[in-house]
Amino acid sequence: MPQIPQTCQELTVGQLSARSGAAVSALHFYESKGLISSTRTSGNQRRYTRDALRRVAFVRAAQRVGIPLATIRDALAELPEERTPNRDDWARLSRAWRSELDERIKQLGRLRDHLTDCIGCGCLSLETCVLSNPDDVAGERMAGSRLMPERGARSRS
Repeated sequence: MPQIPQTCQELTVGQLSARSGAAVSALHFYESKGLISSTRTSGNQRRYTRDALRRVAFVRAAQRVGIPLATIRDALAELPEERTPNRDDWARLSRAWRSELDERIKQLGRLRDHLTDCIGCGCLSLETCVLSNPDDVAGERMAGSRLMPERGARSRS
């Protein structure tokens, strides 16, 4: 891993990748989504300030627990420019994200339980299958083992 002198205030994309563990392509993607930012040298090479290391770590930790990138971007936008997310920031944001994660966990539990039912019967009946037809909403319109496009939706030539 390349050593970055303490006096160095800007990192190349390679240095940021090596220190953060994120692939260069991921860093470019994060930048395109507004999660991190860089400046350009006269030779058009990217340079990142040292705070990008903490921002990348923040993004990767939030992604690991399933937080969407748009939500992460919004959270980072609340921070002042050039300030890295700190422990208090993470605590505040993780409290806000906790209920969203709890709801996802509940949904996954229900999905797991219903998936077992489907494997048991194997029919995927629109009348009873909670995976293909939650709350039997399709059963109100039609019957059958799968949803077909409604006829007449397109004009025939």
